[in-house]
Amino acid sequence: MLFLLNGDLSPILGAGQGAGQAAAPVAEGATQAVATSPPPPAGAEGAGFNMFWMYGIWALVIVGFYFLTIRPQRKRDKAMKEMQSSIKVGDNVVVSGGLFGRVADLGQDCFVVEFGTNRGVRIPVRKSDVLGIQTPQLTPSPPSKDE
Repeated sequence: MLFLLNGDLSPILGAGQGAGQAAAPVAEGATQAVATSPPPPAGAEGAGFNMFWMYGIWALVIVGFYFLTIRPQRKRDKAMKEMQSSIKVGDNVVVSGGLFGRVADLGQDCFVVEFGTNRGVRIPVRKSDVLGIQTPQLTPSPPSKDE
């Protein structure tokens, strides 16, 4: 490292070729070997074009992912929020726990839902926990006489 600090490059260049010294003259008739870089590997000319296609494929994957997963989910969320905002007092609803009830009161971010057949139990339920407007089938349909 000391030779790099003081500018002496003779250990690297060889004897007689220090920093600022010219190379030894070549005798007449002798040819001097010229160092050339090896030729580029086959197919290296299209490397930039291949990278362009690689980025294009990734862009298509991301766009496809958006249209197959993210966009439909946003549509479902929007439809669910519209349904939840359209609920009014007296609607029969089903909540995320599978319980059916009737909306007794509306709040800022919740509904007061009456549960049970005699409608005596009132429980506040978050709006996001209401899955839909649906009336329960409490009695099975009577069997037909053909069966």
